[in-house]
Amino acid sequence: MGIYQYRDLKKPSGGLRSLPHKRKRRYAMGESFVPATLGERREAVIKKVMGGNFKVSLRRVSEVIVADRKTGKTVRAKLLAVVSTPANREYARRNIITKGAIIRTSVGTAVVSSRPGQDGVINAILIEETSQK
Repeated sequence: MGIYQYRDLKKPSGGLRSLPHKRKRRYAMGESFVPATLGERREAVIKKVMGGNFKVSLRRVSEVIVADRKTGKTVRAKLLAVVSTPANREYARRNIITKGAIIRTSVGTAVVSSRPGQDGVINAILIEETSQK
């Protein structure tokens, strides 16, 4: 079932008494949230969007592309766990990956810089480990 995301229940502005009747359109439809989670292998869904374009939405992922700003190199690393997520505290417990999430990889700790639900890939930037004295 789709979710209608058009502006039909808001109050009209400019002194209008009511909004003119508008037919529901496919471009105004949304979807329920299906998160990208840590899994054994990569699983993605291709969605058609407006203008003949498409979005690749990740469902499960096991690898991440990690960039190291110090050396300027990029490497493909194995995703081990989700440490924390600013979007929702529960997401880290369920290993749900969103933009801004701090993840643990085989290379080190990194922060996710892409949107897995819309980009179809997980890009991350390596976090500098501060040594405590």
